[in-house]
Amino acid sequence: MTVPRQILRAMFDAAIAAAQPSLCVPSHLPPPPKGRFIVIGAGKASAAMARAVEDHWQGPLEGLVVTRYGYAVPCSRIEIVEAAHPVPDAAGLDAAKRILALAQSAGPDDTVLCLISGGGSALLPLPLDGLTLQDKQQVNRALLASGASITEMNTVRRHLSAIKGGRLAAAAYPAQILTLLISDVPSDNPADIASGPTVADSTTRADALAIVRRYGIELPPAVRAALDRTEAESVKPGDPRLANAETRIIAAPQMALEAAAEVARGEGLPVHILGDAIEGEARDVGKVMAGIARQVATRYQPFMAPCVLLSGGETTVTVRGAGRGGRNVEFLLSLGIALGGRPGIWALAGDTDGVDGLEEIAGAVLAPDTLARAEHAGIRPHDALANNDGHGFFGALGDAVVTGPTLTNVNDFRAILINPEEI
Repeated sequence: MTVPRQILRAMFDAAIAAAQPSLCVPSHLPPPPKGRFIVIGAGKASAAMARAVEDHWQGPLEGLVVTRYGYAVPCSRIEIVEAAHPVPDAAGLDAAKRILALAQSAGPDDTVLCLISGGGSALLPLPLDGLTLQDKQQVNRALLASGASITEMNTVRRHLSAIKGGRLAAAAYPAQILTLLISDVPSDNPADIASGPTVADSTTRADALAIVRRYGIELPPAVRAALDRTEAESVKPGDPRLANAETRIIAAPQMALEAAAEVARGEGLPVHILGDAIEGEARDVGKVMAGIARQVATRYQPFMAPCVLLSGGETTVTVRGAGRGGRNVEFLLSLGIALGGRPGIWALAGDTDGVDGLEEIAGAVLAPDTLARAEHAGIRPHDALANNDGHGFFGALGDAVVTGPTLTNVNDFRAILINPEEI
């Protein structure tokens, strides 16, 4: 068998490759319209998606997409704008205004192609009337630190936006609008991918307020007042302005996990996919996964070893410390502490967009000797976990996984390799 560290990295690379827009976009392009073909979009993969459209579209087109800084891909006919993520900035605000205006300019003979991927919520920060970019920034920071799930965060975001929660599709009516989605959310709910700018939303502003209360989030006065207004309601199912809107998911976490599984099977390792939509506090998920891994290694239950356990989804971190984050390395650190240096168990966790938390680092590798090497270096894993400093911990040991911009985003990837031959 190949070295476990190399197998884990090969699986992660395969997961990312399976969700590349160049593979996923072309077969979903619409037929040429009678009128204009307008391309708009937002997300970490949106520029690469736009390039795939240009490479396979023969007729005239125009458009604008916004992506994260460092994620631009050269296009000749579709304008690419870069903006901040996860906390929005003025560049994202300006891009969102222009994208909304493009949608509003579409006529009944036109087709609007909307390219949406993870990260689009922060990259389309156009607020409701009466709110400012600073209000949106403050709410975003509070949500990111609260421990709220991505579904809960996006419920709040949709009700503070002039473009999300179906409003972008409503603006394009009566044009035909086709949305291609690269999913980065548990259960692949289109309303949660970039907060659903082109799909109906069944949640309400009352739901948003309940989430704010649940996590004790302090809202700016203008934001609290906005959620009390009927204008904060998103576009609901059955709205006639969505009659010409179609949505397709073209890449998702399950596809990435299956690609990784093929790599492991090529090494002769049985693979068990535990789920593509696992949520919860990252450190709690780490403890649970450690318990499963120990049972496999010791009892050969519920699976025989050697084997690989794969999972996806999006965990959360309630920030209490002052460390560097993020959720994948927090999961790994908790997993490592719970395993206590047990031989024969390796793991890799990373974000498929190449950015775990706020760091330009995808994730890290956990080895059986990680805790021993940390002790030798004078690094205390429990202190690192308490300080939410997974990146600092694994970076100091040389175990960080750095991919650079991957130009896609299908959520978190977790692989645990259990090899009794090392025990």
